[in-house]
Amino acid sequence: MTQLSLGLTTALLRTLAVLPYKFVAKLGMVIGIALYVLPSRRKHIVLVNLRLCFPEKTSREHQTLARAHFGHVVRSYLERGIQWFGSAQSIRDIVQIESKIDLYDDEAPPTIFMGFHFVGIEVGCMLYSTYLPVASLYTRMSNTAMCDLAKRQRGRFGAEMIERATSARKIVGLLRSGKPVMLAADMDHGIDNSVFVPFFGVPACTLTAVSRLARLGRARVVPFVTEVLPNYEGYKLTIFEPLADFPSGSDEIDARHMNAFLEEQVAKFPEQYYWVHRRFKHRPEGMASVY
Repeated sequence: MTQLSLGLTTALLRTLAVLPYKFVAKLGMVIGIALYVLPSRRKHIVLVNLRLCFPEKTSREHQTLARAHFGHVVRSYLERGIQWFGSAQSIRDIVQIESKIDLYDDEAPPTIFMGFHFVGIEVGCMLYSTYLPVASLYTRMSNTAMCDLAKRQRGRFGAEMIERATSARKIVGLLRSGKPVMLAADMDHGIDNSVFVPFFGVPACTLTAVSRLARLGRARVVPFVTEVLPNYEGYKLTIFEPLADFPSGSDEIDARHMNAFLEEQVAKFPEQYYWVHRRFKHRPEGMASVY
């Protein structure tokens, strides 16, 4: 990305940050649904994922779900404006929060907040950082300029941004110091430090980092999900009870536990899960590529 394109992107996001929220949200949905009619690699990936995970649905149902998903994805890109350049109050105004745990408990054990890649994950993380200290793991983008911009804006309310490749020792140190760590482990990052366990009945390459960090940091694992509310009313961040018997001592059992929890959440609003990601990029030995 050149300095000119980065400047234009920043200017666009700053402009979107000051426009009425519902206008930006509706514009994103319209553009996304319009883009769905065009052939694209991402459209192919979305449909493959939906066919694999929901074989009981008809082709028309897959298409309807994929079209709605495209709208949500593009909407989430446009809403980066308010997330990256809006005030803390503007983010609080559009995100409700419901927590099953006491977020202000001074005696709380070390905590890993485990998120999932729904389209609203970013705004949920940023909302939390406007209230309480937190460290957040991120994956470095290939585009250095955009990565630096995203890191800077995501951490502007005090979140400590930590690259995923950072040593586990540093993350464990943060946990033991009392600072919660946010991460997401529901994408295919390769077979290293991963196991194949079912996701909607399909073998999915699933990271074992959550189990390892929870074990080393003696931390509880608290799932959270950010849902897009209907009628352009914003978002709802739900923080759940800690996962029971986690870590169990078995990476495979823990990975199955994570995926089972995620399946329950996806079933509630499937159009909002990040199907544009190649969730089944890596396959068990002997199984053909699906993309």
